[in-house]
Amino acid sequence: MRIGEIAALVGVTSRAVRHYHHIGLLPEPVRRANGYRAYTVRDAVLLARIRRLTEIGLSLDEVRDVLADDAGRELVEVLGELDADLARQEREIRERRRVLAALLEAPLTSEGPLSPGLAALLEGAPATGSLAAAKDREHLVLLDAAGGGAGAEVYAALRPLAEDPGVLELYGRLDELAGAGADDPRIAPLAADLADAVPDDVLAVIPQGEPAATGVGRALLDDYPPAQREVVRRVMETLAERVRGRTS
Repeated sequence: MRIGEIAALVGVTSRAVRHYHHIGLLPEPVRRANGYRAYTVRDAVLLARIRRLTEIGLSLDEVRDVLADDAGRELVEVLGELDADLARQEREIRERRRVLAALLEAPLTSEGPLSPGLAALLEGAPATGSLAAAKDREHLVLLDAAGGGAGAEVYAALRPLAEDPGVLELYGRLDELAGAGADDPRIAPLAADLADAVPDDVLAVIPQGEPAATGVGRALLDDYPPAQREVVRRVMETLAERVRGRTS
């Protein structure tokens, strides 16, 4: 194979192949009498290996270390690993297409595209002018879009809670705390009532088993004004204690 042929076969550019030669990552192949490089199947396998390692985020120095470890392996072993990697990619593509198909079938909204589970959850929630409810909705949409959402199982568990008209009264009480301080006496009873409203079914399917306020959770907490933030923080602590009590 010539350089253009091996580049096309593996899915890189001829320029990339020359760069890998230049930095010593891809050994120079033997040259024919006319001066053209003559690439073999092993060269193609090695080039494919470099492409995949760089695609998953390894630096070229890290790729060099991995290839050094591969040096003594049989060609059939490396080919098997590449085949397994392609199979994994196929599965990931099928899953992305399945999710995309479900998104295309879901109702279109100004917040979308939403996952089918979240779309169903929000569709069943009663209409309200509560600003606190709107903030919760925004947070769910953000987590869903970022891929860090709870997932279909949690959304399904939340539906009875979201459809409960009594939750609107709780949101109303949370709205009343918008301008209050973090020491407001209404905080503790509201936090207790909100935590009591969350069914055990929801806690059972929360990812990682505990509603801890870390990372993104802390950022979402900071989106609330002081009194509301304290309410949400206390609710999360209470739910975490309930989870620990169920698993201990």
